[in-house]
Amino acid sequence: MTPSVLAALAPPVAQTPALAATATGVLALQERFHAVIPGGSHTYAKGDDQFPESMAPYLVRGKGCRVWDTEQQEYIEYGMGLRAVTLGHAYGPVLRAAQREMLRGTTNVGRPTVLELRAAEDFLETTGAGDMVKFAKNGSDVTTAAVKLARAATGRDLVACCQDHPFFSTDDWFIGTTAVRAGIPDAVRQLTLGFRYNDLGSVEQLFAEHPGQIACIILEIEKETPPAPDFLPGLRRLCDQHGTVLIFDEIITGLRWHVGGAQALYGVKPDLSTWGKALGNGFSVAALAGKRELMELGGLHHQKERVFLLSTTYGAESHSLAAMRAVLAAYRREPVNEHMQQAGDCLRRLVSQSIDEYHLGGHFAVLGQPQCLVYATRDADQQPSQGFRTLVLQEALRRGLLLPSLIVSYAHQPADIELTAERLHEVLGVYRKALDEGLDKYLHGRSVQPVYRARN
Repeated sequence: MTPSVLAALAPPVAQTPALAATATGVLALQERFHAVIPGGSHTYAKGDDQFPESMAPYLVRGKGCRVWDTEQQEYIEYGMGLRAVTLGHAYGPVLRAAQREMLRGTTNVGRPTVLELRAAEDFLETTGAGDMVKFAKNGSDVTTAAVKLARAATGRDLVACCQDHPFFSTDDWFIGTTAVRAGIPDAVRQLTLGFRYNDLGSVEQLFAEHPGQIACIILEIEKETPPAPDFLPGLRRLCDQHGTVLIFDEIITGLRWHVGGAQALYGVKPDLSTWGKALGNGFSVAALAGKRELMELGGLHHQKERVFLLSTTYGAESHSLAAMRAVLAAYRREPVNEHMQQAGDCLRRLVSQSIDEYHLGGHFAVLGQPQCLVYATRDADQQPSQGFRTLVLQEALRRGLLLPSLIVSYAHQPADIELTAERLHEVLGVYRKALDEGLDKYLHGRSVQPVYRARN
């Protein structure tokens, strides 16, 4: 790699691979977790069914791009808190800002704090995401609030969400569209429609089939596939034409793609946008931002019917807002986006060399923008394979890589990337053998499972 912003900040990295947590240690804790927590995890994407059997470590500490488990085994992490951590674990300026605010004794008091005003002004000035903002604790809060505003503003009930994007909310309006729909009334499920990404025709068809009934269009701006040149402008045009609210879910893309979100990168403004993940670098903070005429429906300065919008006990928790302000300051001060792009580009390039060397084209692929890479696994027939995904996770864990994805952060330095590529080269060597000799010879235990499935 040529000298760059990335290389200039590189610290030394230990060269000894960590060993994955022992099955005995994992199983002892696993039973206790499942005894008191449904599913053994508070987040489905972190659950036991998403990792190789008896191998998923339980973590106790993180620093930079590394985490340590209960047995003090070290891993280079490529999940980064489900993409929430962009600056690195235990990033000093963020921790210090949160600590200072906690010591003021205003974590949760009986009236708004001045910090809430400063945080709102800071967010709006830094991101340019709208005229007003309201904070909450997680992405589901703000996406559901955006849908509620759209319904109130338009007087319509139907919601159209992108079928090619995996998650928008834990609330009924979205989860009712998935295979995990137990407990959600059919009447609620019928209110959500689906369209395809980069397919304006599918959106036009919805408007034709449901004239004057669609309150909002909601989608992520980009996942692994970039938007076609006419797609986002076309959505803006169609929403304007039909009086429908355009909502961009920037929970992942906000800050990680650009300090102004992917909407700034691609130059298309929604009516409302939702933010989270990177805002707090691991602290719990989310934001709903948008046009004043919509946002003010949840306020006190209008004569229309009131919307009960995001009234949460902990939405303005002071140490999380202080953490967010420190994150925004870091993005203004440091080349965070450039660094992540360079790190991801380098990782993709090095892994692609291994893919070519082992003739794995069509079987293993690295996808997405460099700052948010994922990998795809396919079997000998080039069909999507959970079994081969499990094999990658298994072999990566054995080599000290926590690899649910290939998500980089500002803390991933050139030596980390190069060490990761070396270990992934070994992993892909095993992948090649499993293709040639049979997966069962190399995979130990059951395969990982999709989160969205009707039964265990």
